[in-house]
Amino acid sequence: MKPDYALRGKTVVLTGAGGGIGRGLAQAFAAQGVRLMLLDRDAATLQTLAKEWPTLADMDTSVCDLGNDAEVAALATRLQNQWGRVDVLVNNAGVEYPTPLDSTAPDAMTRWSSLLDNNVTSMVRLTRALLPLMQPGASIINQSSIWGKTGVADFSAYVASKHAVIGLTRSLAFELAGRDIRVNAVCPGWIRTEAAMRSLSNMAQRQHCSEEAIERELLAKQACPAMLSPADIAGVYLFLASSDASSLTGQSLVASHGEVMS
Repeated sequence: MKPDYALRGKTVVLTGAGGGIGRGLAQAFAAQGVRLMLLDRDAATLQTLAKEWPTLADMDTSVCDLGNDAEVAALATRLQNQWGRVDVLVNNAGVEYPTPLDSTAPDAMTRWSSLLDNNVTSMVRLTRALLPLMQPGASIINQSSIWGKTGVADFSAYVASKHAVIGLTRSLAFELAGRDIRVNAVCPGWIRTEAAMRSLSNMAQRQHCSEEAIERELLAKQACPAMLSPADIAGVYLFLASSDASSLTGQSLVASHGEVMS
């Protein structure tokens, strides 16, 4: 039996809901009986989610480009009119791709900057827009990564973005403490999602070895060697969203089977 985090009736906004971790978090929060707004910029993935859970009366979806000020403002207005409040904001949306320093592609720096905009600036934009709807006791959960705690070749923009998310989380924890809003980050390790497997494949290509060899190398660094699934880490987010985590703010919780311990 799944634990009850006493979230029933809370309003939860989840970005990047169509991706691997996002989809797993959507399912986990829905099981807690929350009012759930699922955001993604891909309409098709949101339609699929809506079909998967057609009986959830308190779930809604919205196509939203978090890089677009007007779309984010329209979303805030919609939430104000629909539910009037936000209790939990999960800033999960982001992109992941290699940005090797020796790239000769003419758009190399554009891709670098775009990744930072997607993974950090859009997070700030949405949080600013929804701040007036956040109630005392609200929880903001930002998606970082174990790569926000370390470094890895060829992914400098992604790594920089995830370090930035941790810095943003710490700063906002101080800034929003007076409103009784907690801000924390989660740093997942290797989760078997489409995005993570693409990165693993890119690493294998750059190192001229097989994907299986890269996976073995990665798992060997873990205290409990196994590739994680979105369901394995969903409880971390539910806990941070709940009042049981009322003593935690400005933290970056690592969920990596011990690959990173800090």
